Amino acid sequence: MSTQSSAKKIINQRKVGNNVWLGYGGEGAAKPSATRNEAFKFEVLETEEAVGQAMLDELIAYSKQKAGDIVIILLGGRGAQAMYKIINKLSETGEIDALLARLHVFTQDALAPMRMNNGLSFVRDFERLLGDKFFEKIKSFTPMNTDTGDLEGELIKYLEKLESLGGIDIFFLGLGPEAEAASHLAYIKPNSGAKFGDIAGVIPISRSILEHHINKFKVGGSRISETDETECRDATHILTLGPAAILGAKKIVQSIVDASTAPAKRASFKRLIETELSENENELEKQLDENPGLWIRLHPNVRSLILPDVLSESSKFKV
Repeated sequence: MSTQSSAKKIINQRKVGNNVWLGYGGEGAAKPSATRNEAFKFEVLETEEAVGQAMLDELIAYSKQKAGDIVIILLGGRGAQAMYKIINKLSETGEIDALLARLHVFTQDALAPMRMNNGLSFVRDFERLLGDKFFEKIKSFTPMNTDTGDLEGELIKYLEKLESLGGIDIFFLGLGPEAEAASHLAYIKPNSGAKFGDIAGVIPISRSILEHHINKFKVGGSRISETDETECRDATHILTLGPAAILGAKKIVQSIVDASTAPAKRASFKRLIETELSENENELEKQLDENPGLWIRLHPNVRSLILPDVLSESSKFKV
């Protein structure tokens, strides 16, 4: 086991098979604080634009409650595109300049190794969707560096900056479909061994992740060259924030808007909200590893926003 100094704590490396997880020692390990089997609450909004506006409203409301800087984690793919389009337009005016000037913006996951300007990188997609004015006006932007031969070292630098700013205020999350109606948050894959204290990880890529990633970028309208796609398919690892980052965020805003193009999300969402979480810690750990989407159920401050087409007639939904 190796250690590196961070701004306040020690980052420990933990290997599970070919997966590498990084965590803070001692008091840094995240603990669940939500009522374990309380019904998972979510809101059904009629349009993707309404979801985007609701997400932005959460950020604005949070900014009125907290003084000083705000740390947010951007969501890649389709889930937050409507919010980004609204922010893009507002960034061209002075209407939200005071808010933008307080934002420290981070990405939550990435495929690696890959050029930072690859059309299939989240960085390039965020630039396209949020616009130049947004990035000129925010306080800082920190992506995960994927154009490096030292993925772990660069990820630790990213975590050091995140920690130095006081941690995450708002974590914007989606829900990725997996086999057998499981799901992933960020890119925490099923059976990758993630635990409560893991703040981030470097895990081997899978064919399903590659296909899901490329498809959601194409559906979202990204400009992708043949060279970009070839390089993406050669990626070997995923960098991702882990359970400790999710549980340590002050607030989570989840959006699921693309069940029409990713229909497997319906079964994944159904399993997410209907699974009975075990009161036994060892059994709970197994449940979370088999279905990482369940981590969101342990957070006490979540607003989950979905479109009607996410719902399945056979589900026992709690709205």
